[in-house]
Amino acid sequence: MPYAACPKCRHKPLPADQALPAACPACGLVLAKYGVAPPPRPRDAEAEADDAEPSFLARLRELAFGMPRRVSKPIWQARRAALGVFVIWTLWIWADIDIRKGVSGSNALHMVLLPFHEAGHYAIFRWFGEFIMILGGTLGQHLMPIVMGGALLWKRHDAFGAALFFWLLGYSTVDMAVYMYDAFDPKLMLLGGATGQESDGHDWQNLFGDTGLLRRAKGIGMFFGGLGMAMMAAGLAWAARVLWLQRDRIDDSLAGVED
Repeated sequence: MPYAACPKCRHKPLPADQALPAACPACGLVLAKYGVAPPPRPRDAEAEADDAEPSFLARLRELAFGMPRRVSKPIWQARRAALGVFVIWTLWIWADIDIRKGVSGSNALHMVLLPFHEAGHYAIFRWFGEFIMILGGTLGQHLMPIVMGGALLWKRHDAFGAALFFWLLGYSTVDMAVYMYDAFDPKLMLLGGATGQESDGHDWQNLFGDTGLLRRAKGIGMFFGGLGMAMMAAGLAWAARVLWLQRDRIDDSLAGVED
């Protein structure tokens, strides 16, 4: 639709044909270009990178160290106290660990994991063949801290709680390592009241025997014992880092709910 008067300076009359390159005689406004949005400016690579999908590591870092906007001071203080207890408990466990003698460092934690170990054998993995059923005991006791920690991380965004369950996964690895080491020369008493020398109920004796690794059982057990202890330390370090980041978001007005 042609303009009756210049939309900029209100001069008239204007050219009858206002197609390019017609312009206002008074101010020089190109009539066909007035009101047309300018073409988008080319974006540089850095700007495009900012809008790009975050990398897997970036998403993982955000998940592991994501912070609520506000942190309840009583909850933060309780977490700090809990971390102190876990540090002392860890040192206590480590002082007692002796993979060669079949000691995992905590009978209490061993008994906590035992029902999940047995459930892994007979309730979860019994449907996947004999080998997986035997391995399923160890998988079951590992799955408990993995599932619980994952639920806290994904559903509640509770990185501190997830870190402590990772610590428990580390202990579960130590507990597994004890039985790995024992497989070559079984001396540990099994749940049925006999050792692996007296029965065929030793999980890792059967697993290593089926895979041809029985002669390497002691070395594998020592490796996983060290790995489990490293995982426990990493869980504590993760929890401590989360508390350090939450320190700047403490809100005294929150009684018990974070947002």
